[in-house]
Amino acid sequence: MSVRKRKWTTRSGETKEAWIVDYNYEGQRTLKTFQKKKDADGYAQQVGVDIRAGTHTPVNRSITVAKAAEDWLESVRLDNRERSTLDYYRQHAAHITKHIGNLKLASLTASRANTFRDELLATVSRPLARKVLTSLRSLLRDAQSRGNVAQNVGLSIKRVDADGRGKKKLKIGEDIPSADEIKALIAAMPDNRWRPMLLTAIFTGLRASELRGLRWDCVDLKAGVVHVRQRADRYGEIGKPKSKAGHRTVPLPPMVLNTLREWKLKCPHSELVFPTVSGRISRYNDIVRALQAAGRRAGLLDAEGKPKYSGLHALRHFYASWCINPIDRGGQGLPPKVVQERLGHSSIVMTMNTYGHLFPDERDAEKRLADAERALLS
Repeated sequence: MSVRKRKWTTRSGETKEAWIVDYNYEGQRTLKTFQKKKDADGYAQQVGVDIRAGTHTPVNRSITVAKAAEDWLESVRLDNRERSTLDYYRQHAAHITKHIGNLKLASLTASRANTFRDELLATVSRPLARKVLTSLRSLLRDAQSRGNVAQNVGLSIKRVDADGRGKKKLKIGEDIPSADEIKALIAAMPDNRWRPMLLTAIFTGLRASELRGLRWDCVDLKAGVVHVRQRADRYGEIGKPKSKAGHRTVPLPPMVLNTLREWKLKCPHSELVFPTVSGRISRYNDIVRALQAAGRRAGLLDAEGKPKYSGLHALRHFYASWCINPIDRGGQGLPPKVVQERLGHSSIVMTMNTYGHLFPDERDAEKRLADAERALLS
C-alpha cells in the first residue's frame, strides 16, 4: 500500500494536486483520492486495520446507501413486522435516500452522517429526526451484518435531545382531561356499543390498537383484570403489542367490570370485545368520532367550538394521571414503576419524561417523612 502525491494540469492550464492511496485488495488495484495528506494517511492506516480484520470493503465495490436501505427494508418485511411498522420505516428510508442515498456505504463517514443529521433537523421536526436517525443506525447495522460495511458510523451521530427545546409539559385541563371533565364525559356517553370501549379506555389506559384487538379470552371477569396480549394495527391486522412491556395485566374497576359483564351479553358474536356490528375490528376513526360526539354533548369544547380532546390518547393520559394522583386527590397514588407497568411503557424513562411532573413534589415527600417520624417516636 502506498500514499503518494499526484500532480496534473487541466485543459485550461491549471495545475492541481492530490494525495492518492494506492493498494491491491483481493487481486484488484484500488485507488482513493484525498486533498490532504493527513486524510490519506489516516485512510491508509484504517484500510490496513480493516484488511487484517477481514472487514474491509473498497469504495469501488461498495453498495450505495439507497441499496442498503432496500436490503434493510426487505429484512424487516421478512421478519414479519406489522405493515404499519414497515410503512413508517419506508418513510424514514425515503428521508435517508433523499439526502445520502447516492453515497457509497464505504464513503459514509461519521462527519458526513452528522452533516445529514443537521440537514434533517433543518427540514423535519425533532421527533421525526430522532426516528429517522434511529432507522439509519439500524440500516447500517444490517449492512454491517451482511459484510457490506466495516463499521456502523451511525453510532457516532450526535444524539437529538429526546425532549427537544421547550417541549410543553402535559397539563390537566388542556392535554389531560380533569376528573370533573371525565365525570361529565361519562355522563354524556349514550348507552350504545361505544360506551363500554370508552369506559375501558378511561380506566385501563389501553392504547387504541390494544382496545381494538382485545379478545374476550383476555378479559377475566371473575378476577377483574384484562390481559394485554395483542393489538390491531391501522390496517386491521392483528399482531403483538408494541414491545415486551406491552404484554401486561391491568385491573378493572367495578364500574368497568359491571359494564363489560352487561356488554358481553349483547355484544355482536365475535372473539373481539369491541367489534363492529358485523363482528370485525373497529376502525380507529369511528372510535374517535364517538369520543368527540360524547365530548360535544358534555360541553368539552375548545375556544373554536371544536372537541377539546380529539383523540383517544387523551384518555390514556387521564389514566396515567389517575394512577399517579394521591388517594386524597381521587387517584391511586401508585409509584412510578407500577405506573410504567400499567401503561406498558418499555422503560421508566419514557414514563418519567411524559408524566414525571405529575408525581407529588419532593417537598410533599419531605413532609410525609417528617409526619411518619413524629408518628413513630410519639
